[in-house]
Amino acid sequence: MAFISEVNMSYSSSHYMDDEYEKLFRRMNPPRVVIDNEACKNATVIRVDSANKHGILLEVVQILTDLSLIITKAYISSDGGWFMDVFNVTGQDGNKVTDEVILDYIRKSLGPESCFPTTMRSVGVKQTMDHTAIELLGSDRPGLLSEVSAVLTNLKCNIVNAEVWTHNTRAAAVMHVTDEETGSAITDPKRLSLVKELLRNVLGGGNRKRGAKTVVTDDSTHTDRRLHQMMFDDRDYERVDDDDFDEKQRPNVDVVNWSDKDYSVVTIECKDRPKLLFDTVCTLTDMQYVVFHANIDAEGPQAYQEYYIKHIDGSPVKSDAERQRVIHCLEAAIERRVSEGLKLEICTTDRVGLLSNVTRIFRENSLTVTRAEVTTKGGKAVNTFYVRGASGCIVDSKTIESIRQTIGNTILKVKGSPESVPQDSPTRSSIFSGLFKSRSFVNFGLVKSYS
Repeated sequence: MAFISEVNMSYSSSHYMDDEYEKLFRRMNPPRVVIDNEACKNATVIRVDSANKHGILLEVVQILTDLSLIITKAYISSDGGWFMDVFNVTGQDGNKVTDEVILDYIRKSLGPESCFPTTMRSVGVKQTMDHTAIELLGSDRPGLLSEVSAVLTNLKCNIVNAEVWTHNTRAAAVMHVTDEETGSAITDPKRLSLVKELLRNVLGGGNRKRGAKTVVTDDSTHTDRRLHQMMFDDRDYERVDDDDFDEKQRPNVDVVNWSDKDYSVVTIECKDRPKLLFDTVCTLTDMQYVVFHANIDAEGPQAYQEYYIKHIDGSPVKSDAERQRVIHCLEAAIERRVSEGLKLEICTTDRVGLLSNVTRIFRENSLTVTRAEVTTKGGKAVNTFYVRGASGCIVDSKTIESIRQTIGNTILKVKGSPESVPQDSPTRSSIFSGLFKSRSFVNFGLVKSYS
């Protein structure tokens, strides 16, 4: 026992010394952020230099993504003990970022004031809010979101925020709920136990071959990252037989080894979309890979990404099985957030049971929710849904009109392809009032320039 105690004390002392050395190193080499609106004609250039640490790239990308900035180009280098990134970003309107409030936030979040040593140990973490977080995982089926929200409403839980993803027959959700009466987090253990039991029963109503999971947690992990982790742990990247899946829609992902430098080179080509860079970097980070260099180009409709990676133990991808796993996991990460179906946006005054009512009406009109984002701010609920017909078919204008007449007294925006809503229908562009390269191989020159 004395020997074990000495070992533990030695380990604690060593860990403490490493921690203190890290703090000293970062104090002597504080992160530096330079924002330049003159260097590029059509984008704001953000340069970030700091001491290197596993996960720092994800932290930077997350901050920029959470500000709804569009990353059109990026160059990453983190060989040795230093991290150097250059990002070309624009606002949602495609113009340079000139809002001083946003620019100042970037400087403070990524610069010396960010206290990087603390931040970097909890990559992807937000401050805890006054709510109870519920994580749900189970088999996807029509009406699932409606049933889940109905259970929470009956238990007097108000859903203030929610993110719901579906992929490969599975559904995952992170919901933030408050007590209907107090507006605060739910703390009664018996009540929380009942919430978990009833939600588990709802989730278990689908595919019995794969489990359902309900977790009530005070963990404050960034919601998008947590959803990726949940679906990754559920192995949603193991594709089931699906005759309806269009191979042309699958992202082009490849992994090759560059033996001269002991790197594995990941190349990705797919249709660009918001948060794509976050999704791929998040997945590589959670799979314990370190990005040493990267080249990102998303100026056009297609996105091209090249990552030069090693496992956290310093080795490249070692086998074909590992290579296939990396490919499949990155494909899944990209597909989870692909917006399938007709986009419906509802903005109205928040109230308990709103989500339950809306999703019930969707279900009654044979609509399936493929993805959902629910936010509440200043007493207003802004809900975004991607919906399809129950059998995966497109949604016609008659169904939308039926929903509009049923709900009433709220506002709905309908956004979708011309096939979803006919060209001559006024619903396609108006607001309803009353509706509740793959590149053939690796660019070795890029890596050699870092040697």
